[in-house]
Amino acid sequence: MLMTKLSLVLSTLLSVGSITLASITHGTSPKNGQPLPDLLYATIDDLQLGLAAGTFTSVDLVKAYLARINEVNPVLHAVIETNPDALSIAASLDTERAGGSTRGKLHGIPICIKDNIATLDKMNNTAGSFALLGAIPPSDSTIAAKLKAAGAVIIGKCNLSQWANYRSSNSTNGWTSRGGQTMGAYYPMQDPSGSSSGPGVVSSLGLAAAAVGTETSGSIISPSSRNSLTGIKPSVGLASRYLIVPISQTQDTPGPMTRTMVDAAYILSIIAGQDPHDNYTSAIPFETIPDYAAECNSEGLRSTKIGIPRNAITVSSTNGPEITAFNASISVFEQLGATIVDNADFPDLAGYMNFSGGSYTTDPVVGADFVVDVANYFNEMTTNPHNIKSIQDLINFTETYAPEDYPDRNVATWLNAASLNVTMGDANYYAALLEQYYYGSNATILGALEKYDLDALIIPSSMSPGYAAIAGYPIVTVPLGYYPASTNVTYNSRGTLVSLGPNFPFGLSFYGRRFSEASLVKYACAFESATNYRQLKNPYIIPNIQLIDVM
Repeated sequence: MLMTKLSLVLSTLLSVGSITLASITHGTSPKNGQPLPDLLYATIDDLQLGLAAGTFTSVDLVKAYLARINEVNPVLHAVIETNPDALSIAASLDTERAGGSTRGKLHGIPICIKDNIATLDKMNNTAGSFALLGAIPPSDSTIAAKLKAAGAVIIGKCNLSQWANYRSSNSTNGWTSRGGQTMGAYYPMQDPSGSSSGPGVVSSLGLAAAAVGTETSGSIISPSSRNSLTGIKPSVGLASRYLIVPISQTQDTPGPMTRTMVDAAYILSIIAGQDPHDNYTSAIPFETIPDYAAECNSEGLRSTKIGIPRNAITVSSTNGPEITAFNASISVFEQLGATIVDNADFPDLAGYMNFSGGSYTTDPVVGADFVVDVANYFNEMTTNPHNIKSIQDLINFTETYAPEDYPDRNVATWLNAASLNVTMGDANYYAALLEQYYYGSNATILGALEKYDLDALIIPSSMSPGYAAIAGYPIVTVPLGYYPASTNVTYNSRGTLVSLGPNFPFGLSFYGRRFSEASLVKYACAFESATNYRQLKNPYIIPNIQLIDVM
């Protein structure tokens, strides 16, 4: 049955998109005769050049991206809804440009944001759940407001793992009751990874110029890696979480997911900054947000000291290609002028491995945060259609509203959080919080950085999220390679997704100290420019629609 299902999907997809490498340009503009960028590859700089030259308009871009979404979304389910006002917003920004005024790098650029980032417009903000359908926030989330002010056109909300993977112990990456099952584009029925599954697929396929996701533990880094993207999981507190559907105030953070490091850097500079609605942002140690793209160049690794925490790198029967590629990358770093310190081990990895809070679905701090934070989120809504006020109300709704697919997908994570003997702010909470800060810093990342006097650490992206999550440390991931065509196809427990298979992308992650994103971006840019692994293999499904088709 699985092979029949796979064959049906493959035949459908092969009729939708080419599996051959496309060119960097696609067609010629009827407006000025200049070449049009291929939207599978187009960077923000490419798009800005075309907009400035009059080669196309923001309205043309929105039309093209919406058409690309419509072309592949029936199969991949990467976008949960589109913005009915996107064309009028684009037209207004075109008028501003025609009048000689632009707002910066994102002026007129269509992007898609994860469906847990609230916007006060005609779109919903639901974390993929009917519990929040029709709920109206008091304003845009802080980062959505910043993106809009910078001139971005938010063309839609990306699908995700429901409740950012904080509901069930038996669900799947990329599934929501509202949006269905997101699938990756590098192999039929590919597990897109989670929870920012939709943003990963949207950005990888050029269904928008870029996407913004959120991470508690792995939700930007993992889908970026699995979709051959660059991704930045910022330090907790660098970008506001106000009116983002929460999991944990101690670990949540929004960040960009893009096809190039420079594009990610542009977006990070826009969404970063202090916000009185989020007191974690008061810890930012600089008054002026860096221009994160300013130092992106091929020399960024010269005279750096980069460590490898070998004791944290696990070799398994299935991850051999990742380990081989990671080890091969060492010579690239050395050729780029970096000194590699191998065996820059985490000082107390044994303690971390025995630490009960290492998994965010069972972490008592995260659970205590969720109980309070999700109630606060619901209570801040100006319209709350189902009158949900607490985690128990949310459990009751989900267990009784049939489209939420209960009990086939359980609410075990919520039940665990609701039953904790830890309450935010009590002695047990602060004891657990101090413990997790130690194991995410001195015992692991910070401990290795300090002990070996390092500028950064590198590690396969599939192994990077957990250590950085519990202490709020940043991670930057870049593409590193792909599983070979001979890879055995492995299905998830439901038989609904391919969890590992041929051509699955994987990445390399950089660790640094808190708020060291400027340095990490510089290092990642240098590695990306020297390798350009994203260009080695395209998705097997590619939208056919290009700018020329809507002009």
